Amino acid sequence: MSAGPATALGPGSFRRILDVPFQTCVAALDPGERTRQSGGLRFGDSLLHGPVEHDRGSGTCRIQVRLTRGPLRPRRRMRLDIDRWSASSTALELIPCGRARATAAYFRAGHFLLDSLTRSLLQPSSLPPPRPRTLPASHT
Repeated sequence: MSAGPATALGPGSFRRILDVPFQTCVAALDPGERTRQSGGLRFGDSLLHGPVEHDRGSGTCRIQVRLTRGPLRPRRRMRLDIDRWSASSTALELIPCGRARATAAYFRAGHFLLDSLTRSLLQPSSLPPPRPRTLPASHT
């Protein structure tokens, strides 16, 4: 996994670059059935909900997010953009919907959410099983 400094991000945005293929990330983060059953995917108290929206023009996928910043604060509306970074890597960007007040709780919550997403995507159980390798006939 690699996470570099964000130079072109807007204020209040968070980004991670993962060594996980784009399609694998989209499939793992699509709440699909879970949205109807439990309200979405939870990471801490934050919530990913709704279907994945595909932007055919840019190739970006988006998921609505409700970011929890603390017990006495309402959840902040955000979106998670999922972009193809390379053949084997994906960029995740958490972007506020509207102006974001740059508080310590806001940055803690944003980093916690992306760190939790990253850990879940890098766990072997969340990734599809590897394709079986075929051995040449001389090895069988």
